[in-house]
Amino acid sequence: MAKPTVLIVDDEPDLVELVTLTLERMNLATATAGDLATARRLLGERHFDLCLADMRLPDGDGLDLVAWIQQQQPQLPVAVITAHGNVETAVRALKAGAFDFVSKPLDLGVLRRLVSVAIRLGASGAAAAPELAAEDTLSGPQLLGKSPEMAALRALIARVARSQAPVHISGESGTGKELVARLIHNGGARHSGPFIPVNCGAIPTELMESELFGHKRGSFTGAIADKRGLLQSAEGGTLFLDEVADLPLHMQVKLLRVIQEKTVRPVGEQHEQPVDVRVLSATHKDLAALVAAGRFREDLYYRINVIEIRVPSLRERANDIPELAAAMLRRLGRRLGGDAPTLGATALAALQDYGFPGNVRELENILERALTLCTGDQIDVGDLQLRAAGATRGAGAAGDAASAPPLLPGGSDLSGQLEHIERDAILKALEQTRYNKTAAARLLGMTFRALRYKVKKLGIK
Repeated sequence: MAKPTVLIVDDEPDLVELVTLTLERMNLATATAGDLATARRLLGERHFDLCLADMRLPDGDGLDLVAWIQQQQPQLPVAVITAHGNVETAVRALKAGAFDFVSKPLDLGVLRRLVSVAIRLGASGAAAAPELAAEDTLSGPQLLGKSPEMAALRALIARVARSQAPVHISGESGTGKELVARLIHNGGARHSGPFIPVNCGAIPTELMESELFGHKRGSFTGAIADKRGLLQSAEGGTLFLDEVADLPLHMQVKLLRVIQEKTVRPVGEQHEQPVDVRVLSATHKDLAALVAAGRFREDLYYRINVIEIRVPSLRERANDIPELAAAMLRRLGRRLGGDAPTLGATALAALQDYGFPGNVRELENILERALTLCTGDQIDVGDLQLRAAGATRGAGAAGDAASAPPLLPGGSDLSGQLEHIERDAILKALEQTRYNKTAAARLLGMTFRALRYKVKKLGIK
C-alpha cells in the first residue's frame, strides 16, 4: 500500500528540510515546491493527501493556493504556515477553506498532530457528505427535513466538517445547535475522538477555570488531587462550548489563548501543556451585540466565529413539521413498546400554523403531552393544547415571554406541580384496582396506552 504523500510548498530550504525529515519519520512520502507555479503543476500531475503551504511565496500569497485548491481539488486538505502571532492571516486562511494552520517557529509536536488529523481525514472517507437525513441511526439522532433551509444546512455541515476551523453555531433555543455540533464532529477526522459538550452558563464562575483547564493538587483549598480539565478530556476530539456568551470576561481571555496557542495551563501549573482540540461554540444570544456592549471580547468573537452556522427556527421551515412530527411519534411509540397514534389533518395544520417559540424541542414536548391526552388512534387539535403553550406563527420570538408556562407563587414551575398531582392520582387508582392497569385507566378516564406511557414517564413501579 502506497504511503500517504504530502506536498510542502515553501521557499525556505531549512524549513523545507525540517518538515520533510519530520514527515518521513511519520512514514509519509513528501514532495516539495518553492513557488505557486510549481505547486499548481505538481497538484495537477500527482495525487496528494495533504498540502502544507507557507503564506509567503515568491510569486504570490499562500491564500491564492488555498483558493485554487478549493476550486480545483476541494477534497484535498490544505494547511498553512503563518508567521508567529499573525492570527489575522490564520483566520483569513481558515475562512478561505484551509484545513488548519501552524505558526513559525514550527512546534514539531503541533505539526505532527495537524498532519495526523489531516491524513485521517482522507483515509476515513470523511470527504463524502455525511448522511444527515435518517431519523435515528446507530450513531444517534440526525437532522430531518427536506426544506431548502435544511438542505443548505446539511451542505454547510458537510463542508465545515472537513476543516479544523472554529465554528460558531447560532440560533434560537431548541433549534438543535448541539446536534449540529455533533454532526460536524461525526463527519470529520476527529469522529473517533471524544465529543465533550459544556454548558458555559451552568458552571459556577469560581469553578470555571478549574473545570475547563484542570488543576494541580494543592493549587487551592479543596484541590486534594490533580484534575484533568474538560479541554484535556477532549484531546483528539471536539470541545463544544454551549452558551459561550455566558463566559465571564476573564475566562474569555484564557479561552482565546487556548485557541491561538493550542496550549492550556491548569490552575497551579507553571508550564503550558499542548492540547489538540477543535473548538465549536453556540449561543442563542446576539454575540455581535454583546461585543458592542462590551460584554464579550471582540478578539475572541472573531476567533470563534471563523465560520458561522445559523440553525433555522421551526417557524422558517414549517413544511418540515409533518416529517418531524411523524418521526417523533414513531420514536415515542417505540419507547412505549407499541404503535403511536397518528396526527389528524386539522391537528397537523394547527402545528404548521403554530409559532413554536421553543422550536423542535417544544414540538417534541407538545407531541409527548398529546400522546398522553389522546384517547383514540388519532391525535386531534384539542390534544395538542397549543393555545395554552404559545403564539401562532408570525408572532415569532417576540411572543415568547407572553407564552411562557405560568408560574405558581414563589416561582415554582406549574408542570412540576402537575406531575406531582398526576403521580398521586395514578398511584391511588392503581392501588384501588389492585394494580390492574386496564381497570385503573378506565377509572382515570384515559386509554391503557396513555396510562402505560404516564407510568413509565413518572417512574412509577
